[in-house]
Amino acid sequence: MDISWEDNFFIRVGIQDGATVISANKAGLQSLIKQLQALEEEPPGSHIHLDEHNALEDGSTELIIERS
Repeated sequence: MDISWEDNFFIRVGIQDGATVISANKAGLQSLIKQLQALEEEPPGSHIHLDEHNALEDGSTELIIERS
């Protein structure tokens, strides 16, 4: 899967009052759109795994987006 990121993107995922909250700047939102568009072309079961080691800000909760 071709994964690309916008320059200077910021994405943080956390839990607030029991809900998952995704916070992102404009470049981060554009990057997430690209990830979802790439994932829609993949077979069911494919996924994107995001965490603080590969895309998210430090202290973020892991996020897995799966194509069903």
